[in-house]
Amino acid sequence: METLRRSLSRWKRYHIQVHVSEEDLLLPLTVRPADTVSDLRAQLVRQGVSSWKKAFYYNAKRLGEQDTLREVNVQNGSVLLLVSDA
Repeated sequence: METLRRSLSRWKRYHIQVHVSEEDLLLPLTVRPADTVSDLRAQLVRQGVSSWKKAFYYNAKRLGEQDTLREVNVQNGSVLLLVSDA
């Protein structure tokens, strides 16, 4: 049963938003639970937003580069905060 659940989760998609605080932007993203923070950064770069030297936060917790959205409990409709790391 667990194998089936893992297999189905790769097809699951979440619609989340990233709030870029310096530019006061709220960007919609479509992600998978297995996506990492690095994957989110790549999506933002494709949209023309530089996310390097910035940190992602969710529920007041800083996210690590290799954290998956499943590990940090990001759900459909969640909003992540992207702030300058300096």
